[in-house]
Amino acid sequence: MNVRQVTVGSFQANCFIIWGEKKEAIVVDPGDDAANIRAVLEQDNLSVASYMLTHGHVDHISALADLHASLPAPVGLSKHDINWAFDDAVQMPPFYGAPTRPETIERELDDGQEWTDIGVTCRVIATPGHTPGSVCFHFPEEKALFTGDTLFAGSVGRTDLPGGNPEALMKSLARLAALPEDTVAYCGHGPETTIAREKAYNPFMVNG
Repeated sequence: MNVRQVTVGSFQANCFIIWGEKKEAIVVDPGDDAANIRAVLEQDNLSVASYMLTHGHVDHISALADLHASLPAPVGLSKHDINWAFDDAVQMPPFYGAPTRPETIERELDDGQEWTDIGVTCRVIATPGHTPGSVCFHFPEEKALFTGDTLFAGSVGRTDLPGGNPEALMKSLARLAALPEDTVAYCGHGPETTIAREKAYNPFMVNG
């Protein structure tokens, strides 16, 4: 499995483009800079198999509608974040306005769902805490995990925004800690890490 990280927007969020043997890609968290994400897809001659969103914050979804209009593919977002992710209340001026909602959101993501968009199995793990509908995307055979803002290298996503819940986040981190330690975690901000490294050094997992 190939993974390309594209860091986008004012908050330096990570968008990930994932593909296997076929020239079809999953786009995880297209947060901003649609033209740049589109250029990376074109550079690698990739079509879009799906857009998968770890949660509904503006810095992770603001390029979605633009990309979806020009490169249509199924969109996945947790049923717990869909209702508020595109509201005017979520905008963060001067950095982000309210995201435009794509024409359709075909997949209401929930815990335990599996998808095989690019020929490899992606399993949805519900990890509420940062938002009510935060999820991680686990590719067990590839030993890869896309954590959004649930887990960072050495830290975790904030819980003081609307819908945040520190107790729920700690339970979510315990679920991630139970994954194989050689799993590579691709985070919503900052560098990648491993479950082993976070269990050893991340204070939220060490003391959780």
